[in-house]
Amino acid sequence: MLRNNETVETKLQRIAAKASSDPKCRFTSLFHLVNVELLRSCFLKLRKDAAAGIDQVTKTEYGTNLEENLTELVGRLHRMAYIPQPVRRVFIPKPGSKKQRPLGIPALEDKLVQAGLTRILTAIYESDFIDDSYGFRPNRGCHDALRALSLTVENGPVNHIVDADIKGFFDNVDHEWMKRFLEHRIADNRVVRYIVRFLKAGVMNEGVIEESDTGTPQGGIISPILANIYLHYSLDLWFCKVFQKTCSGYSKLIRYADDFVVCFQQETDAKRFHKELEERLAKFGLEVSPEKTKVIEFGPLAATKAERRGNKPDSFDFLGFTHYCSRTRDGRRFRMKRTTSRKKFSAAIRKFKDWLKENRTLPTPDLMVKVSVRLQGHYAYYGVTDNSSGITRYAYEARNLLFKWLNRRGNRGRMNWKKFNRLLERFPLPKPQIRVSMWRQRVKPEPYKQIYLFA
Repeated sequence: MLRNNETVETKLQRIAAKASSDPKCRFTSLFHLVNVELLRSCFLKLRKDAAAGIDQVTKTEYGTNLEENLTELVGRLHRMAYIPQPVRRVFIPKPGSKKQRPLGIPALEDKLVQAGLTRILTAIYESDFIDDSYGFRPNRGCHDALRALSLTVENGPVNHIVDADIKGFFDNVDHEWMKRFLEHRIADNRVVRYIVRFLKAGVMNEGVIEESDTGTPQGGIISPILANIYLHYSLDLWFCKVFQKTCSGYSKLIRYADDFVVCFQQETDAKRFHKELEERLAKFGLEVSPEKTKVIEFGPLAATKAERRGNKPDSFDFLGFTHYCSRTRDGRRFRMKRTTSRKKFSAAIRKFKDWLKENRTLPTPDLMVKVSVRLQGHYAYYGVTDNSSGITRYAYEARNLLFKWLNRRGNRGRMNWKKFNRLLERFPLPKPQIRVSMWRQRVKPEPYKQIYLFA
């Protein structure tokens, strides 16, 4: 039982413990957790410089009378009088392309309510999710997914990879299926009703409100956890509880949000999965991208066969890296190595170039500090085992771009390489170095328990 004098955090921990110990449990009383304490903690975690939604309310403005605003918001929520506002759609340049990427900006109160509901959903579903789901989960990230893939391919009997891509996943989530998946664990109708309201809140595009018949809220804080719930039932459980049991050899699925790869020992299993995956996802309104989904030979045997044929084995992209077959330095053992994918490298360079163009008028000390921060961020993600060449090339290109834009300030030719090198002595840029090891294994949680399946 939950005690009234407990903090919201303690209550969420109790719910998480109950969800983990009792996979059959449907939670009937959850919405009382959406109180001033919960929403206040969500407010404090919001970015100060976050863009405002269609109501143009900023964090600073809302925080002026925070307690009054939160009390009034909680009152509307519990009277079921709260109506989410349409998301404000803006378009931002897509790095490495002339295209623009749509970005959704929810109203501030919508962010608060979504953040509160996300904490409740996380407490319930975190123990349900399979261990090889890595996207948008506590204490997990892209590097964990990459590490799991590396250990699987190098230590398991992997001969084939299905590199899969779901076409427009976040735009095609079926609302009715989403509601059914939520009701599988949540019997508090108020929680489900508010999530449905967010799903159907719509988008304001150039002053015109567009209805949302499918998909998750653009830019919504709640979208990642809803995506994980949707793919947990539509993909993960089907693979682990149904398809995997019919395989004649080893198989393993590794997923980060809607981006996933599946490792197979037998080619027949891989090809059958590719076919049945299309049928499975179609049931839930999803579609596999034909041009981005493929079955390839990959692993020690694939490398040996390719060598005999006199060509290179196939490679595949996953989470911004191109993975390819290689060997240890002494040539005795197979290794799967990785480098920054061409697409992501080009996009990163384009993004850096555009940023320099916008910030070239900053005072030199400020500019150099910000450049260092951006380089550190790139190395923090792409500085993984075997990718020295990728981050070194990025450092080289970024350095040349910096020189180019500094040279354009003032009279042309004002900055030469001699002066630029002296500048780098005064404001040294961080050196590219490997930051993340693919050898360190994280501690795995206890095996998940799940008895339900939407077959």
